[in-house]
Amino acid sequence: MVKTIRLARELQSDSIVDGEGIRAVIWTQGCSHNCKGCHNPETHDFNSGFLKDISSLKEEIKELKNQDGITFSGGDPLFQVEATLELAKFAKSLKLNTWCYTGFTFEQLINMSKINKKILELLKNIDVLVDGKFIIEEKSYDVLFRGSKNQRLVDVKKSLSSGKTSIITKYDRERNLNFKEEYVFV
Repeated sequence: MVKTIRLARELQSDSIVDGEGIRAVIWTQGCSHNCKGCHNPETHDFNSGFLKDISSLKEEIKELKNQDGITFSGGDPLFQVEATLELAKFAKSLKLNTWCYTGFTFEQLINMSKINKKILELLKNIDVLVDGKFIIEEKSYDVLFRGSKNQRLVDVKKSLSSGKTSIITKYDRERNLNFKEEYVFV
C-alpha cells in the first residue's frame, strides 16, 4: 500500500470547473506530456510539489461538506496510479462521484493496463475520464470541462461494460446532443 502522494497543492474544495457539480480537486504533481499551452505547467516537474500522507488526505476528504465528487487533476494522476487508485476507492466508499483528467487516451490506458493491472482497477473506480493531451490549436470555450476539442469525456463504466469507448456529449455546446461517438478498444 502506498503511504504518500506527490501533490502540487492542497486539496481544493468547491470547484465548479473541474467536472459536474461542486467538486473537491486533488492536484497531483508530475506530468511528462508537456502540452504546449498547458494551464498548469508548474505541475510537470516530478520532483516539485510536496509529499502528502494518504491517510491524512483521506481524513480531509471525509470531512468535506457539500461536495458532489472528487476530481483528480494535475499534473497527470496516472503517473501516480497506485496512490490515485487508493484515493479513488476511498472516494467511492464515501459515495462520491469521481472524475479524472489525463493526457493519455482511454484506449492507451486500456492497452497500458495489460502491463499494469492497477490502471484497469483505477478506471473501474472512475466515473468520468477526461482524456487526451491539451492541443492549443484545438483550444475551445465551446467544450465544457476541457481545454481543447480533442479531449473527451469518457463514461468509464459504460465503456468498460460494452467494450467500446462511450463519449459523454451532453456538455458540448457545438454538437447535436443526440450524436454519440464510439471507439472500439478491445
